[in-house]
Amino acid sequence: MDFSYTETELAFQTELRTWLEENLPEGWIDGNRYIPEDNQQKGEFLREWQRKLSEGGWAGISWPKQYGGRGASLIEEVIYEQEMARVKAPPVLNIIGTAMVGPTILQIGTEQQKERYIPKILNGEEIWSQGYSEPNAGSDLAAVQTKAVKKGDKWSINGQKIWTSYAHLSDRCFLLVRTDNTGKKHEGMTAFLIDMHQEGVETRTIRSINDRRDFNEVFFNDAVAYDADVVGEVNNGWKVSLTLLSHERVGVARQTFRLQKQFDELVDLAKTLTSNGNSLIEDPIVRQELASFRAKTKALLFSYYRHLTTAIRTGRPGPEGSMDKLASSELGQKMLAYAMSLHGSSNTLWKDDALVDPSWQHDYLRSFAYTIEGGTSEIQKNIVAERILGLPKDIKY
Repeated sequence: MDFSYTETELAFQTELRTWLEENLPEGWIDGNRYIPEDNQQKGEFLREWQRKLSEGGWAGISWPKQYGGRGASLIEEVIYEQEMARVKAPPVLNIIGTAMVGPTILQIGTEQQKERYIPKILNGEEIWSQGYSEPNAGSDLAAVQTKAVKKGDKWSINGQKIWTSYAHLSDRCFLLVRTDNTGKKHEGMTAFLIDMHQEGVETRTIRSINDRRDFNEVFFNDAVAYDADVVGEVNNGWKVSLTLLSHERVGVARQTFRLQKQFDELVDLAKTLTSNGNSLIEDPIVRQELASFRAKTKALLFSYYRHLTTAIRTGRPGPEGSMDKLASSELGQKMLAYAMSLHGSSNTLWKDDALVDPSWQHDYLRSFAYTIEGGTSEIQKNIVAERILGLPKDIKY
């Protein structure tokens, strides 16, 4: 395994680092990473960051140049995620659009859909959400019950989605619904690109345990879609949804690199916090635990690189991504839980009362979703067992 970069890749890395130094919000690199908590102000802040990325050529970097991307290689895409993690760059508000919806439209969408949606996805003019999960269809995506019925030249959509990230800020939604009930569970579904601002769509934010409101319930009451909004073919939404999910691989890279940064911050936290007048980093038990996390984060990184090498050689991501997702999500939870234990009883202090950076408390509470979002740990274990280890599938009674 060769960890060195070519001259072209090093030039790409240098160009990105220079751009980040010049364009990140004022004081960001020095640690003043303020993002407004108010939903509207937060949305405006992140839209502006998306616009900067687009104007600088750093949005959709792996997209073809003819559609506004950079045509970056997979290695350059990984360098991009690594650098963004290094500076803890603001989140990309339109991440669902740039990382999943856009690539799916580019792969199987019509030319009209590409012309209509692609430019506005890149520059953040239209923010996207993903309408998959329902109250009774989470990990079992084939259990989707939101329905679309053809009425003349329109489709009437009724049902509910839940845990829809950024739906309260989104303009469009990549929506998976049922259009036929006569076949098997995974048959008879269709993917639509729908307008979130129409009268038949109601969005309700969900207040998370860390006091954020990024998740939503979305209700469809005779919402309207048109034939031109169908992605792929009618009743072939299962295949379309798998195409979209195949583009989530970058999310694994993002989490893997963030964990490397998080470990460094965990060490700094142990240096900052004290017990009986001594820095916690001097405690041999703390040092032993940190050494264990160091080994695990590096093992995770090298494992990801190994799977990345396979993807480069074969030209496609494999089921090994489930190993990376499983390991990174569970290790992330454990590291944040340990950070809370280092805080001792002060780990309950909140916002301005926190002894150090209150993002530790926010991130810890947010981490409970790590092993649920993007496919639960149980689902990832099944994929690893069946598709990597070759074990038989569960017996269904």
